[in-house]
Amino acid sequence: MDGGSGDDHDPTTAAGDKPPRKKRYHRHTPQQIQELEALFKECPHPDEKQRLELSKRLCLETRQVKFWFQNRRTQMKTQLERHENSLLRQENDKLRAENMSIRDAMRNPICTNCGGPAIIGDMSLEEQHLRIENARLKDELDRVCALAGKFLGRPITGPPLPNSSLELGVGTNGTFGTTMATTTTLPLGHDALPTMVVPSNRPATTLDRSMFLELALAAMDELVKMAQTDEPLWIKNIEGGREMLNHDEYLRTFTPCIGLKPNGFVTEASRETGVVIINSLALVETLMDSNRWAEMFHCMIARTSTTDVISNGMGGTRNGALQLMNAELQILSPLVPVREVSFLRFCKQHAEGVWAVVDVSIDTIKESTTFVTCRRLPSGCVVQDMPNGYSKVICVEHAEYDESQVHQLYRPLLSSGMGFGAQRWVATLQRQCECLAILMSSTVPTRDHTAITASGRRSMLKLAQRMTDNFCAGVCASTVHKWNKPNAGNVDEDVRVMTRKSIDDPGEPPGIVLSAATSVWLPVSPQRLFDFLRDERLRSEWDILSNGGPMQEMAHIAKGQDHGNCVSLLRASAMNANQSSMLILQETCIDAAGSLVVYAPVDIPAMHVVMSGGDSAYVALLPSGFAIVPDGPGSHGPISNGHVNGNTGGGSSRVGGSLLTVAFQILVNSLPTAKLTVESVETVNNLISCTVQKIKAALQCES
Repeated sequence: MDGGSGDDHDPTTAAGDKPPRKKRYHRHTPQQIQELEALFKECPHPDEKQRLELSKRLCLETRQVKFWFQNRRTQMKTQLERHENSLLRQENDKLRAENMSIRDAMRNPICTNCGGPAIIGDMSLEEQHLRIENARLKDELDRVCALAGKFLGRPITGPPLPNSSLELGVGTNGTFGTTMATTTTLPLGHDALPTMVVPSNRPATTLDRSMFLELALAAMDELVKMAQTDEPLWIKNIEGGREMLNHDEYLRTFTPCIGLKPNGFVTEASRETGVVIINSLALVETLMDSNRWAEMFHCMIARTSTTDVISNGMGGTRNGALQLMNAELQILSPLVPVREVSFLRFCKQHAEGVWAVVDVSIDTIKESTTFVTCRRLPSGCVVQDMPNGYSKVICVEHAEYDESQVHQLYRPLLSSGMGFGAQRWVATLQRQCECLAILMSSTVPTRDHTAITASGRRSMLKLAQRMTDNFCAGVCASTVHKWNKPNAGNVDEDVRVMTRKSIDDPGEPPGIVLSAATSVWLPVSPQRLFDFLRDERLRSEWDILSNGGPMQEMAHIAKGQDHGNCVSLLRASAMNANQSSMLILQETCIDAAGSLVVYAPVDIPAMHVVMSGGDSAYVALLPSGFAIVPDGPGSHGPISNGHVNGNTGGGSSRVGGSLLTVAFQILVNSLPTAKLTVESVETVNNLISCTVQKIKAALQCES
């Protein structure tokens, strides 16, 4: 479409004047048409601001741009209508041909056994409709087989069908039956094609499936290339030795499969390779099951669900499995909002023992009811089996997000890909798989207390995981719990205080639960900070709520080779006769991406039941603790105006530090119907402030 635009003239003339001139049409240049077409693909209905900007750039009048888009939309509509009419005509011709075939078959039935003429009774109207439906389903099967062939890269055939959808069979009693019972409920065999499942809440149309499949295949192709290609696509970072994506090379290599980056969004990309003690099949099953995925990465995933299963896979495996998922991804800090993403997850087997699982956002295909603040570009992992049950995992994480909602302290961490990046996924996977291997081993680690039975260890670990999950939910205020923001009390600027009601939950004390969390930068290495906070002998230096006396470790369960990965039961000795001794359940974990120290006071009789193998679901606890991550590259900590210092040159060496999140959950009233008081909010705010100050003093950090 050339998109000519004309100059209008008044057609009326006085008597005797020359006849009116015809409109003069201006034909746009190829460059102008290319620019207009590019914008039309992104936005067929540009607003006035966009039209004005485009007219200035192309040296056109705004009305010319407006008329071009009107004409282009009209042309597009005409083309669609013409295409739909063509399809309808084809469908009409096909139905007419089928109708004639049915009539011929009814007039001259053929016996399949002898080939001679057969005599049948009157055919019911219902049977005629079933025959037509049978033919339609056969065509649908052929189309789906062709589409499913893309999954394996080879032709796919369905189960053997009769020579004709109208074929008749002769029964033993001399009457004629039909083969429609088998063809209308075709069992899709293991070697045929993926089973298509349509949920009841939102039926997936054939067009939806086709678009999802095309997007998934494009995303899988991009993931594999990004996992296997080195320079110039990935460049080594001089400072940390980590790989950085060359965005110019990326744009030259790949066509954006979910459109251009939204205005105001920034990009993060990372790649990490690691060896994990899990085989490829087990890892693929974990990734494709939303519950097992959330359990494996419970500190990273606040909530996840599978909303639609488009394909269950083939041959009893996950090869070709395709599903729609929602997830809330989190960094344990109140200064970083939870990332809510809707995406396709597609699994494919590339060779024997080699699998790939890719995620890609569907915002460009499926309309979102909420404002999108994060888009997941093709991300995932390539898994290859190794000897002795290990796997080599290459993880790629690529996302675009709205940085304006992230606090200045955490922007270097996120932009470097260390926050939600591949290193964190691989490190967490390695730590969790190592823990599972130890728990399944028949030998008890030498550091563990042998007095705890195997069932007691499992029950205690289950309780510790519930404690850590609740801690994470309190820090990030995810939708796992219904949190409310109070309007009472004076709270520091970077402290987030939330409340919720605990009712009928056997794992929590009933009443009003108040959660307070904040994050600070400390000029201390993450390892030193973690060792200080987890050491029970140094606990009195920061724990205001303890009695101030020494702590003793009563039980210890190792969860990894690193001594920092464990679950402990600590006992605080009473300093005088008026104080009662208390037990504290503590879980600590550390990997290359960060560390956690989570604890909660627990009831002594209840813990005796748990350590004997009893049910831990009825142990009431409210967790508190710390989350530690390294500050991002280029971060020198905060300055007076709240911004973060960066590498500004001058030869100054980088100051390594930590980002520490402190969080408490406290029962402020045992009545769920009670109202929150100003004193309660200010007390918790002071508790956090004093804890941070005591940690700084103990580590000799500047305030």
